[in-house]
Amino acid sequence: MPLTRKQALLLRTFSGWTIYVCVTRLWNIWRDEARDLPFKVVHSVLALVSVGLAVAALVVVQRNRRSRPAVPEPDRVGT
Repeated sequence: MPLTRKQALLLRTFSGWTIYVCVTRLWNIWRDEARDLPFKVVHSVLALVSVGLAVAALVVVQRNRRSRPAVPEPDRVGT
């Protein structure tokens, strides 16, 4: 099913925000000397998985929007 422009924008925004939060969190965790190594490793793996899923979502959106004709936005009757 093709994505509308709004759906694609929502997924891109969510993915970008996820990447930003995870990178910032990684930066903060690794600079925090109060945290031990197992904590840093576990949270780094979780962040990397989240970033990987966000990048995968961006790729899916990009391929979906390029490979199909534009889906017109539904008309809003009475607005």
